[in-house]
Amino acid sequence: MVVQILPAGRAAATQRRVGVPGQHGVMPEPGAPAPDISAQNQFGETVSPDFEEPTVVYFYPEDFTGGCTIEARDFQEHLPQFREGGITVYGVSMDDVATHDEFAEAEGLLYDLLADPDGTVAEAFDLDTSGGRTDRRTFVLADGDVKSVYDPDLSDPDGHAEEVLRDVRNEYVQGG
Repeated sequence: MVVQILPAGRAAATQRRVGVPGQHGVMPEPGAPAPDISAQNQFGETVSPDFEEPTVVYFYPEDFTGGCTIEARDFQEHLPQFREGGITVYGVSMDDVATHDEFAEAEGLLYDLLADPDGTVAEAFDLDTSGGRTDRRTFVLADGDVKSVYDPDLSDPDGHAEEVLRDVRNEYVQGG
């Protein structure tokens, strides 16, 4: 099955093959209802986003690894602009609360990292967890729906947050 991966504000869609037989299900595509999720952040607090307001959920393979650290720092660098636009950012990996706490502290991250050691959050987004890690994937959600999905093969971790910020601001923030 081929689905369109369409970042908000983009004129052209990129196609990516997903849902290949024998692999995990088909990830939510733009227009699909946002999944119900709940997970603990790096402080051990339970977080249950409703995805009504513009929200970015980025999945990454593992704390303290090269590309994941670059991506986390990039989202942190742009966090003031996300917050100014009323956009919430969550990072998600299969690391536990304690590892997320260490990673957030080491990198000065001021947004929630959701711990997903059993893969339930990733599976709610139809991401493969069979290897004990998830693929890099970013979802933009608002109004209770998936608005866009970013293909990791088309996004460099360095600069990805700025691209997402630009797209979300153009699409959902008055005066973007």
